[in-house]
Amino acid sequence: DLDPTVIDEIRCGPYRALFQPELLISGKEDAANNFARGRLIGKNIIDLCLSRIRRFAGYCNRLQGFIIYNSVGGGTGSGLCSLLLEGLSVDYGKKSKMAFSIYPSPQISNSFVEPYNSILSTHTFLEHTDVAVMLDNEAIYDICRNSLGIEYPVQTNLNRLSSQLISSLTASIRFGGNLNTELNEFQRNLVPYNRIHFMTSS
Repeated sequence: DLDPTVIDEIRCGPYRALFQPELLISGKEDAANNFARGRLIGKNIIDLCLSRIRRFAGYCNRLQGFIIYNSVGGGTGSGLCSLLLEGLSVDYGKKSKMAFSIYPSPQISNSFVEPYNSILSTHTFLEHTDVAVMLDNEAIYDICRNSLGIEYPVQTNLNRLSSQLISSLTASIRFGGNLNTELNEFQRNLVPYNRIHFMTSS
């Protein structure tokens, strides 16, 4: 993340044991919800990010590809993530890249530049991902309110629902069995043409 306070919360929070400390990388200032600023400031840390990815990818016996999680409304999720995807395409062009991206909605938006960030980020997904799963923030909010009976959903509720969906979609990659698949099979089974690789969950 470009904002150091977010990473500091993870380093000190209850989930700190889930992450290797050297893989928690942060910048010195945030992207101010701006795609261009995210790309500009992201250039300061992108080489460090890619070198850590290269090192840990080297530990893999058989690297299948990469799964990227981001929100495209803000500057870091759109700008820095686009730099990261471009770097992964250069270093690992043949490996599958699958993105799970949360798209903003006008009803619960907190910034008027979110639609622009989304459009610019989607252009990067078009060129540098093999499968992109789009998660609509407003739809997730409505599911929490209407189907789960949560009158005033908070960020934790939205994140838990999103993580449950992603966990269900990726279960066949993470666990063995008859339905076990590889990352590139998502593309083979779900993408009819290379440029039409945007999925929505239902």
